Amino acid sequence: MSTRKKAPRITHAERVIDAASGITKGELAAYYASVAPLILPHLAGRPVALVRAPDGVGGELFFQKHAQHSEIAGIKLLDPVLDPGHDPLLQIDTAEALLGAAQFNTIELHTWNATSRAIGKPDRMTFDLDPGEGIDWQQMQEAALLVHVLLDELGLPSFLKTSGGKGLHVVVPLRRQFGWDEVRGFSRAIVDHLARTVPERFVAKSGPRNRVGRIFADYLRNGFGATTVSAWSARARPGMGVSVPLAWEELPDLDSAAHWTVANIAGRLAIGNTPWDAMERSRTGLRAAMERLGHLPA
Repeated sequence: MSTRKKAPRITHAERVIDAASGITKGELAAYYASVAPLILPHLAGRPVALVRAPDGVGGELFFQKHAQHSEIAGIKLLDPVLDPGHDPLLQIDTAEALLGAAQFNTIELHTWNATSRAIGKPDRMTFDLDPGEGIDWQQMQEAALLVHVLLDELGLPSFLKTSGGKGLHVVVPLRRQFGWDEVRGFSRAIVDHLARTVPERFVAKSGPRNRVGRIFADYLRNGFGATTVSAWSARARPGMGVSVPLAWEELPDLDSAAHWTVANIAGRLAIGNTPWDAMERSRTGLRAAMERLGHLPA
């Protein structure tokens, strides 16, 4: 394992990376510097994937989960035993590493649902509500609340964030009780239940053709090696939305999943991670919820 110590310098800071907003590479780096105290608690200790955009939003994107030939300042390289057969996984624990990623043309930061110290046992379960063609924002809001109600009935506290794109993310903090297969299997059972009980709103199959007029509650984020965009990450989409934690009671006031952007996020920073303050003390085991849903691991 290794960590580079040299402070990164942002080159070509004046280059516009999003024509829709006019945001430059330097401005994105400044954004990440400003939110480092907020985003690092979500990144630190977890394998991270980088979405790099050398040609900016609209150009070719590169999804990087493992170390490659070019080293990024500050990035921690994890023990290869964590993901056998691959180059080392990456981890961002410091502001230096965060800015190193920005210098390397990273726009998005995605994390695993487990920490690198306990990579075999997820400590959260994530549902990425992905709207199909024809779904409007009000339907997305209603769908998120339906998921929240179901999880509450199962005895599972859940936390909400915008995706910064089109969808919403519902996150369930877990005690490290089960492995990846069990957590992924149970998350699929929850989505299957939603699709059976509210078929006009939810679908359990991925793919654009399967979710026309409906929402796919993506449970695939709960498999080994899968990632979800981190809270406070910018998105490599026109306008550069930001994924932001929010309280459930705030949901009706939002106008889209990209309500906050790199350009307008300053007014939200004082609230920061407060909506998720209870997450750590809300970690819950899954066995009782599995029993309630009639789904027990083999």
